[in-house]
Amino acid sequence: MDKFDQKILALLTANARLAVASIAREVNLSRSAVSERIKSLEDRGIIQGYHARVGQPSSLVRAYFALCYHVRQCEQYAESLRCVPEVKLCYTISGETDMLVYVEAASMDRLDAVRHLIEHTPHIKTVRTHMILGEVINTLN
Repeated sequence: MDKFDQKILALLTANARLAVASIAREVNLSRSAVSERIKSLEDRGIIQGYHARVGQPSSLVRAYFALCYHVRQCEQYAESLRCVPEVKLCYTISGETDMLVYVEAASMDRLDAVRHLIEHTPHIKTVRTHMILGEVINTLN
């Protein structure tokens, strides 16, 4: 990889939808040369795909619910949680908490309704709510 390939990669990393003509102007190469370089980077597996980076709408209320239950039937709880569209992730975990549930709701009222629904599920002993205030590290995106 030379300096042109590196600059092309940097431009595509910043904006995967950047037109070849725009890249060509930035790196001072012809459009056909840039197209060939991009094709070569793809063929060699250096570029493995183009993706949309989706952000969280700022109006979403996000929280984790830590569930403890009397009877160990995590699959039963998971099955009922699958029916709640705001439930995005659900983990069984070790320790005092039996299950950790990640929820994204359109409002605090809806988050409260989801919590109410969960805490009134049979055999749920406690539900602790952990509101997400901000994101500090995210290596998944």
